[in-house]
Amino acid sequence: MSLVVLTIIMAFGVVLTLGYAAINYFAVKRMEEGNERMREIASAIRLGASTFINYEYRVVAMIAAVIAVILGVLIHWQMAVSFVIGAIMSGMAGFVGMRIATYANVRVTNTAQKTRSLADTLKVAYRGGTVMGLSVGGFAMLGIITVYLIFGQAMGQMDALIAGNVNKNWWGLPVTFTVTLSGYALGCSIIAMFNRVGGGIYTKAADMGADLVGKTEYHIPEDDPRNPATIADNVGDNVGDVAGLGADLLESYVGAVLSAVILALEVFRDVHVVVSENLVRAMINYPLVFAAGGLISCVLGIMSLLLKKKLSDNPHKELNLSTWISATLTIGFGFLTAWLLFSKVGAGDLSNAGFRAGWVSPVLAAAMGVVSGIVVGVFAEYYTSYSFKPTKTIAEATREGVGLTITEGMSVGMKSTMYSSITLGVAILGAYLLAGMYGVAVAATGMLSFVVTTVSVDTYGPIADNAGGIAEMSYLDEEVRQITDTLDAVGNTTAAIGKGFAIGSAALAALSMMTSYLYSFTPSEDKLMLNAIQPLTLVGMIVGAAFPWLFSGMLIDSVTKTARIMVVEVRRQFREIKGLITGEVLPDYETCIAIASKGALREMRAPAILAVVIPVICGLFFGPLFVAGLLIGSTLSAIMLALFTGNIGGAWDNAKKFIEIGGIKGIKRDTPEHDAAIVGDTVGDPLKDTVGPSLDILIKIMSVVSLVMGSVFARFNLLDWLRSLIG
Repeated sequence: MSLVVLTIIMAFGVVLTLGYAAINYFAVKRMEEGNERMREIASAIRLGASTFINYEYRVVAMIAAVIAVILGVLIHWQMAVSFVIGAIMSGMAGFVGMRIATYANVRVTNTAQKTRSLADTLKVAYRGGTVMGLSVGGFAMLGIITVYLIFGQAMGQMDALIAGNVNKNWWGLPVTFTVTLSGYALGCSIIAMFNRVGGGIYTKAADMGADLVGKTEYHIPEDDPRNPATIADNVGDNVGDVAGLGADLLESYVGAVLSAVILALEVFRDVHVVVSENLVRAMINYPLVFAAGGLISCVLGIMSLLLKKKLSDNPHKELNLSTWISATLTIGFGFLTAWLLFSKVGAGDLSNAGFRAGWVSPVLAAAMGVVSGIVVGVFAEYYTSYSFKPTKTIAEATREGVGLTITEGMSVGMKSTMYSSITLGVAILGAYLLAGMYGVAVAATGMLSFVVTTVSVDTYGPIADNAGGIAEMSYLDEEVRQITDTLDAVGNTTAAIGKGFAIGSAALAALSMMTSYLYSFTPSEDKLMLNAIQPLTLVGMIVGAAFPWLFSGMLIDSVTKTARIMVVEVRRQFREIKGLITGEVLPDYETCIAIASKGALREMRAPAILAVVIPVICGLFFGPLFVAGLLIGSTLSAIMLALFTGNIGGAWDNAKKFIEIGGIKGIKRDTPEHDAAIVGDTVGDPLKDTVGPSLDILIKIMSVVSLVMGSVFARFNLLDWLRSLIG
């Protein structure tokens, strides 16, 4: 496939995706907002979200500028520029998605109020969510095209690497296209980490403050306008569950695609793998074209829902159908791409590259990723939806109080990790048998090849949640709230499914990145190998396994610190503002928004920076083998922890909702059992919306940083220096 054809396909995917995002953006804005009270509340949420994201981006921009300068000085200016491009693309996707969510929420409320139709309301919420999804795929691919054409082609980095002409920087470190691509991935990861951590702290601190005082102490409904933290809670949905989610999955998508490209480049440099230049170029181009085809397929899948004249009243069915159409079309496009790129390559050449099923090997590996992602999603749905036994069991446990509610939830969360882990293991083994480590990387690409639809389905959830809050604060009747609550409950399950995709793809991408990391410091004449029981590697694995727990503990501590301040403020207002509890006057919303904003911005820096610094410190002190163990241990630990926290939080949340819709006979709102369910939901809040989503970013940041610095660790580390002094 020529460069011109490749560029046309990728550019068409980008233009179609971002163009459709713009169409849906303005289609949502043209809808009516409702009455004056609804407009006032929506405006307050929009202002709070915009104020926080603008300030957060200023802080992140300063940190990113420092990192870019360091990369430019220590590595190369090309990597620094690609890092900035990645940061900009990730930031733009998060901002656009957050912006449309703050417009869509009140339109969803108004649609529910006017039509009293679950199907019509679903369509509006989903249209708002598609803007985020389309922006994620479009901006990610736009950045990839930019880096690929400027540095890979125009500046000749890819041809130089394939030809073996590796340039070196001012202090002798190799500067290759692999390093430039890693810079782009790192830029996306940095923004994703700050968005996820900052937004997660904001939204969960506000949510916990609102629930612990408003619901459990004063027994007022969720999103009651008398609750001082309710506007901050709704703002948090936008900055955490929308902007954070978008940046998170954009980073996962970029990491998955580029891990396959990077691995193809590194494999070609291995003298033990003899393949032709044509095959290597095909291996580099395949994930790029496949991802572009995924964008086109997702646009068609989204259209299948939005253009349907009559939707059913089963939102789960409609959303699943849109996802299935996107996934099926993507796999079909993958077969066509594989045939065009690999069918004319010689059988011996394909065999040398580890393609055991001929030219269909890469697309079968990608299909393994797609299927495993769907299966992980099915398990997430089983363990988090109140349609199934695990969540119903948690709801039943509320009869015995808070203790058993928490205990039963812990049991469900722990058990939920097993089947998803087996699924990922089967996918890794199957993809490896089909196409070696390149197959594993392509499986990660396959798992996120229809990320546009996945994010669209995910984002619709917080939009529906916000819509319910606006309905409650606008004193609309109960039927409207029932519609938004139904959509929100489905959104909790789809969010758990999306988190399963994110951590699954992160595991596959991190594994392929780790292979590329080993290539970065292993001499080309040596066989690529890692001895897991070598003391340095083994100790690194132990430390690495502990690090996600330290990271998670820091995040939970950050949430609870801010939530504690929020609880004190909400209690103060209920105690000191006369007429507040009776509804005669409104609370001071701005103070709670300020508490959440300051707390998130203060607390997000340490854990986010630690994710970048830890592999660097470990590598400079103990060398590359220790870091290899660190990556293995942290990846395995983070997979389990992310599955556990995501599923347990979703299950507790939906157990509460199951009680609220009358699912447990004899238990209603404002009962001790309902209070126990609220406490369970509160415990799960920071787990599912702060810890879980941040862990997949953690392992990819560590992998990318290690890949960039691998050759540095091999040449400069304290342990080798001490050995040289002793020896």
